[in-house]
Amino acid sequence: MNKFKIPLYKPEITKEEILNVNECLKSSWISSKGKYLNEFERLFSEYTKIKHSTAVVNGTAALHLALLGLNIKENDEVIVPTFTYVASVNAIRYVNAKPVFVDSSLDGWQLDLDEVEKKISSKTKAIICPHIYGQMTNMNKLNKLKKKYNLFLIEDCAESLGSFFQSKHSGNFSDVATFSFYGSKTITTGEGGMVCSNNMKIINKITKLKLQGIASGNRSYWHDVIGYNYKMTNICAAIGVAQLKRIELILKKKRNLYFKYLKELKDAPIKLQNENKDTVNSFWLVGGITKNKTIRNSLMTFLNKCSVETRPGFYPIHTMPMYKRLNKSKFPVANKLGSNIICLPSSPDLSNKDIEYICNKIKKFFKNKS
Repeated sequence: MNKFKIPLYKPEITKEEILNVNECLKSSWISSKGKYLNEFERLFSEYTKIKHSTAVVNGTAALHLALLGLNIKENDEVIVPTFTYVASVNAIRYVNAKPVFVDSSLDGWQLDLDEVEKKISSKTKAIICPHIYGQMTNMNKLNKLKKKYNLFLIEDCAESLGSFFQSKHSGNFSDVATFSFYGSKTITTGEGGMVCSNNMKIINKITKLKLQGIASGNRSYWHDVIGYNYKMTNICAAIGVAQLKRIELILKKKRNLYFKYLKELKDAPIKLQNENKDTVNSFWLVGGITKNKTIRNSLMTFLNKCSVETRPGFYPIHTMPMYKRLNKSKFPVANKLGSNIICLPSSPDLSNKDIEYICNKIKKFFKNKS
């Protein structure tokens, strides 16, 4: 049970999710077979306009499969921002490749594309581009780098369902895209993920790997490669189908709450994440950056006492014990973002009254500081 009056995130569950799950239970199709799996994959491709989708157990497994699908292996280098969720980096180590960290841009908090080019070497095989909090980077510029150096591109779209660059949905700019449906994501399946690609050959390989490497043909339970148990269940897909049918309404609510925050906090010393040129941000989480870490931490403590749940920005991965030794570069922007960002409640059903309460508390905090 969440102790906060206003939690950071609460998924919106309706009667349709409950009906779909009950249908699974009544039919006994509760595991990794059933009608909702195919339907969820089909509807997801229809919405994102990415040709092929395969549902998996979670977003981290999706990243692992994406790297395997592109044959990223030991001694390969994969460029990734240090300001991201740790799964984007852990997946690189799962395939024994080396993560090469790059800094982020203050404008939108995405990977710094100029820094990306500086880090490309003869060992670089791929770039992972997470769309942080729903904001996309300049995908035209990133794809020019991909083509110039003959690299693979993976879009980590865990936070960008409903985000667009020049009217194309996130995930359409890369060799493989991955999505997450964790309980706090824009739509949820409880736990779950999706791997998407416009390349059928890649998706066929990934689908085989998620099914324990099962061989094609009529020979049951015959496996010809080492695979993984990364399947989504029919129950999870049933929830996803119901959620996806309401995606436009959910996104509309999330955009409304972002602009409500923006209006209420326009004079407060906290700067919300930008919506960059040529993009539509899904505003998965509303994040704001304060002057320094001390202020950010004090504000989080104050809001906690007001029964408002918040969270910090991502700790840059290069600061974590298992990755410190890998890179000797400095990442001033990532360090600033990780120290100074506060994420505010972003549930789609957050009311105007709730947002006003939160913003009034934030303004009171800064008034007391002045």
